[in-house]
Amino acid sequence: MDSIRELVKLLSNNDNKLFRQFLRQKNKRADVKNLQLLKLIETDDINGLNNLYKSQKNDDAYHALRKRLQDNLLLFLSQKAFENNHSDTYDALRMVVVGRFLLENDVVKIGLKCLNRAERVAGNLEQFNLLNEILLLKLQYAHLAGAELLEELTIRFQENQLNMQREAKLQIAYAFLRQQLQNIHLKGHIVNLTALIIETLRKYKISVQDLMTYKSIYQILFIANEYAAIQRNYGLVERYIKRTDAFIQSQENKTGAYLYYHISILYFLANFHFRIKKFNESASYLKQMMDLMQTDSTYYASFYLSQSLLTALNLFFTGSSEDAIILLKELLLNKKYKHKPEDVEDVRICLAMFLALCDKPASLKQLTYLNRTNSWYEKRMGMLWTIRKNLMEILIHAQFSNIELAMSRVTSFRRRYKKYLLKTSEERVLSFLKLVEKYLLKPDVILEVAYKKAVLNLLDEGENDDIFTLGFIAWLIARWEKKTSYEVILATLNKQL
Repeated sequence: MDSIRELVKLLSNNDNKLFRQFLRQKNKRADVKNLQLLKLIETDDINGLNNLYKSQKNDDAYHALRKRLQDNLLLFLSQKAFENNHSDTYDALRMVVVGRFLLENDVVKIGLKCLNRAERVAGNLEQFNLLNEILLLKLQYAHLAGAELLEELTIRFQENQLNMQREAKLQIAYAFLRQQLQNIHLKGHIVNLTALIIETLRKYKISVQDLMTYKSIYQILFIANEYAAIQRNYGLVERYIKRTDAFIQSQENKTGAYLYYHISILYFLANFHFRIKKFNESASYLKQMMDLMQTDSTYYASFYLSQSLLTALNLFFTGSSEDAIILLKELLLNKKYKHKPEDVEDVRICLAMFLALCDKPASLKQLTYLNRTNSWYEKRMGMLWTIRKNLMEILIHAQFSNIELAMSRVTSFRRRYKKYLLKTSEERVLSFLKLVEKYLLKPDVILEVAYKKAVLNLLDEGENDDIFTLGFIAWLIARWEKKTSYEVILATLNKQL
């Protein structure tokens, strides 16, 4: 996508008007074409772009104009972010800017007060890089009357240097683990998560105590949650969940940057308990999550979709399918918040799944909205998500008698994902697909004892205990039980719980 168009998409209608005013105020001459270029990019007017400068000799002028427009967009967005962000971190940063300005202009007493206030906030938030800048500034003006003792400043500065080094090691370790996770997603690499984390901690000389912060726990949980989703086995990360729960219980309520990590951790805890079918515990964490979200409008907007989606999933798998479907439809209709395309796709696929499991033809319409390429889904949503989407499409088309289309999708699925599934030891997906194909070729096969036994055996395999995997197996069982897949799922869950 065009880089300027990507930046323009970040602007609301009001921001767009303000940006145009910003450009008009900066334009010193009447013949500047930046507003004209902005309009042409917004409307995707190729001919207009080509005619913006008549002569081919003006290619350099056109590219210079684009560069200036992009620079102005970045400047406007940075100013907007700084003005609109009322977090404690930004308040501290503002105090640093004001404090430096005052000290440079010999307003010493108030300037030092600004720096003291900024240091307290940065220290409480463990913003060590910002704290480093503040302490360096204090050291620079330590010779002035009213400044702190140089020895005390030096001790705090050195302590903060150690904290910065510790955080840097944690960040490097997190980056390494994220890279390994990406290799699992896209290249099918298989790793032992516990061994990988232990090896990484040793490699970067990180102690267990270093991990006992909101940020590091959030980062480890993110990795663990993604890994468990890939393996479809949340029991693998239970040890991290228990440690996290104990940590959260021991902490006092925090604000600012801590609030973001606290809400995120509660989401991971809610998701973990949902995936192991402990729905009451999941709902409890979701309530705690919502209570914290309501204390900050920014975080409410950021987490609204994910919290609501997980709430809908809990409702659906505890028997309230209509409430869950209504909630997802409301999420898709709600234009109040601007959500990432990936988050919207998550809601859309869940709605399609809910409708299909309840035997509602409206699921076919939802499939038409999931119309991005497999490459896009693989890159943005991950291989597992994309594989599930393709399997779900096969089942939905088969469910509503689009047999030829379903068979065509089976062939395409094998051609694209067989090698990946074999490489990642996921032969069970191919075995499931074979059972579906048998049904498509010969629907009466569902009456055969051997076929039923093969399907029911899937329920007994521990690796198929995942709640979403259960939905696929329930679809096959529903073919011969003459029930909806949803009824089969609820009955199966009641036996398991």
